[in-house]
Amino acid sequence: MTANTNTRNVKSRHDYQPPAFIISTVKLCFELDNTATKVTSVMQLQRRQAGAPLKLDGQHLQLLSVAVNGKQLSEHEYRLDDESLTLDTLPDSFELTVVTQLSPQTNTALEGLYLAGQTFCTQCEAEGFRRISYFLDRPDVLAEYFVTIIAPAEQYPFLLSNGNKLSEHIDSAGNRVVQWHDPFAKPCYLFALVAGDFDRLTERFVTQSGRDVSLELYVDKGAAAKGEFALQALKRAMRWDEQRFNLEYDLDIYMVVAVDFFNMGAMENKGLNIFNSKYVLADAGTATDKDYFNIESIIGHEYFHNWTGNRVTCRDWFQLSLKEGLTVFRDQEFSADMGSPTLCRIDAVKLIRTAQFAEDAGPMAHPIRPEQVLEMNNFYTVTVYDKGAEVIRMLQTLLGRNGFAAGLALYLQRHDGQAVTCDDFLQAMQDATAKDLSRFALWYSQSGTPELAVSQHYDAPSAQLTLNLSQHTPATTDQPIKQALMLPVQIELLFADGTKQQHLLVMQEASQQFLLPEIHTEPVVVWLEHFSAPVKLKADIDDRHLLFIAGNASDGVARWDAMQQFWSRKVAQAIAGNAVEDVLPEALVSMMASWLQQPEPDLALTAELLSLPDFDTLAEQYQQVPVDGILAALAGFKQLLAMRLREPLLQCYQRLPLSAYHYDQAAAAQRRLRSLCLHYLALSAVDATELLQQHYQSADNMTDTMAALAASQQAQPATFNLLIDDFAQRWQHDALVMDKCFALVASDPAEQVFDGIETMLRHPLFSWHNPNRVRALYSAFSMRNPQQFHRLDGKGYAALEQVVGKLDGINAQVAARLITPLLSWRRFDPVRQQLMQAALQRLANIPGLSNDVYEKVNRSLT
Repeated sequence: MTANTNTRNVKSRHDYQPPAFIISTVKLCFELDNTATKVTSVMQLQRRQAGAPLKLDGQHLQLLSVAVNGKQLSEHEYRLDDESLTLDTLPDSFELTVVTQLSPQTNTALEGLYLAGQTFCTQCEAEGFRRISYFLDRPDVLAEYFVTIIAPAEQYPFLLSNGNKLSEHIDSAGNRVVQWHDPFAKPCYLFALVAGDFDRLTERFVTQSGRDVSLELYVDKGAAAKGEFALQALKRAMRWDEQRFNLEYDLDIYMVVAVDFFNMGAMENKGLNIFNSKYVLADAGTATDKDYFNIESIIGHEYFHNWTGNRVTCRDWFQLSLKEGLTVFRDQEFSADMGSPTLCRIDAVKLIRTAQFAEDAGPMAHPIRPEQVLEMNNFYTVTVYDKGAEVIRMLQTLLGRNGFAAGLALYLQRHDGQAVTCDDFLQAMQDATAKDLSRFALWYSQSGTPELAVSQHYDAPSAQLTLNLSQHTPATTDQPIKQALMLPVQIELLFADGTKQQHLLVMQEASQQFLLPEIHTEPVVVWLEHFSAPVKLKADIDDRHLLFIAGNASDGVARWDAMQQFWSRKVAQAIAGNAVEDVLPEALVSMMASWLQQPEPDLALTAELLSLPDFDTLAEQYQQVPVDGILAALAGFKQLLAMRLREPLLQCYQRLPLSAYHYDQAAAAQRRLRSLCLHYLALSAVDATELLQQHYQSADNMTDTMAALAASQQAQPATFNLLIDDFAQRWQHDALVMDKCFALVASDPAEQVFDGIETMLRHPLFSWHNPNRVRALYSAFSMRNPQQFHRLDGKGYAALEQVVGKLDGINAQVAARLITPLLSWRRFDPVRQQLMQAALQRLANIPGLSNDVYEKVNRSLT
């Protein structure tokens, strides 16, 4: 490893100490300049710990002056290094003025204050504020902010910050001067500033108590029409939060700004959300149905943070799931109410079973409340967010919807304006419902994916069903010893006469037995209905019963899951050497044909029932991933189904009518099923070139356009090459659409993908400094192209290694997220292991490697 191993400071949750000082008010003045922005910070501080020095965080700043109670300090009266500014002798209460200078233009990390194109923009979570001014950059220091922004009036018509606008004028030098005040005390990670020239969309929202709120959406010039959906989604989210949780917005204005250069999806800064433009801008020609869904979901997510994250925030970053897991759950519930609850849940389960289960099984395994970390940016994981949301969902299952709402209300009322912990949240849930959650709390501190083994025994004479459950969580890299967890296991009993029963089994021990009386005929048991706990299920259910569940369960998620289990078994049989033709039962083909002939009321559920598991889902079921076996089995089954079901597929495709594009649940579901049919038809033995070209040429929306491109890419390479060239030419000036083009090129399963990527790197819109462009190419390649990423010659691994090394010096956050597919190298065959390990070792040897990348590489290799 690198020589500076011992100089890197690991942070531990148990090392938390309250701040020695608090900051009650902050007055910030920004004199904006591309390369020399001047920031004046005037803070009111009070001592909380006798004798302690004041140590302020700061990075990449030029310190111009420091003053205490108006008296300028000399260089001998403070200590300055690359990470901090320290003052030793201070009164118990004082005013501190710090003046700094920074260069937004050269800030390629996109943390703190930076230039996004011609727009000044901030990103302060987790520790970006220290790149703006010397400060107590920690979430448990909450202050009231007054902000003044000064910039050339013509160039910057809009100067925005948190809270409510106090004043605006143009001074004698032609500068626009705007003052803002946020009356709600907040940590510095929620500070925001935006300065630029935009198109502005406005709306009004009247809260349930009758308060009038101004809604403002800022987008690139000329893109106003593409912002309308996001603005209406915001109004839906605001109304939903009032109706579901009785939570009302609290400021006079709510602003959303879309920028193209952004590390995250979006940021919930109080009253001024900053969004990655891909999660704001949409119209039929440029955005897919999935884009529309994501926009509504993420608009909701950031708005819901106003209470679960802003009004009540985290004491320290180890408590991150306190706000993120809870708010992901809230946005999932919102999305389910706005669309299809079944499809929303299936999408969430897919993410858990692929990315999150993989994280649990890899070197970066951690609980939803981690114990230690080197780089705080590495906390932003699917475990903290999405497993965190599953933990919240289990709480709602255990406490009931009303009990959970009562607990949330008590939590927000009890801790409004505070920075708190996950324990405080659980205590409020327990106090509101009088339920003992002491065993449940283990979900916050224990990592890993529990394995739930189940079996059943029916005794006809006593009319009793015995259910046997046992749980085991394998050791993870961070925790060798595991305890039994509290698991809500929802089940449904399916009887031959069509009747059904639902039960909730609450498991708290390593092994438990549940007895269900008055069961007069033997049922088929649907285990883990609606994926009621984030576990791996081990159940000996034969093919006939899996297909019975797929056809008859009340819960659409359980029906889809039965099909996933069925296909996983068939893939395993094919990998073991059985011909795909021999393991595919006629009953399955008949059932799939019937779904095509008489689809479900929710056509998107039909599409899911007809879909095979993807590579990542199947890979998670093996200790050593059989890459080539999985790929061959998937290809074989898909082609066999395409041939066996060609007529019902074609009939279903033709029966679904084409109509002018609009986005709603029913229309999106119809396109989803039609796209699936097209995908299978492209794989059938009959030449589908004409069908694919017709689908592409007749599309009046991006969803159908992408369907034709994706289907041709997997089955008709010559057709794909023609269509992708046309697509790239047509959209060469639209960056967000070109991201889709980059991703398609990088997903090409043929070896030509490497030439395609090189071509895209030369595209005028590609920039190594723009995370969207980089992710579009290299996340797609490493995470959606297993054929070429996992090549036996290591070319795919080397390509990702080179990109991570290049990006580390530009934007370490993006580099650290891209490296994820290499980290689980131990789960592959010896040849691939050696190649991936060597790539990681070369990265480890790079001088000056960032903490972001170093932490992941180091944990993977040790």
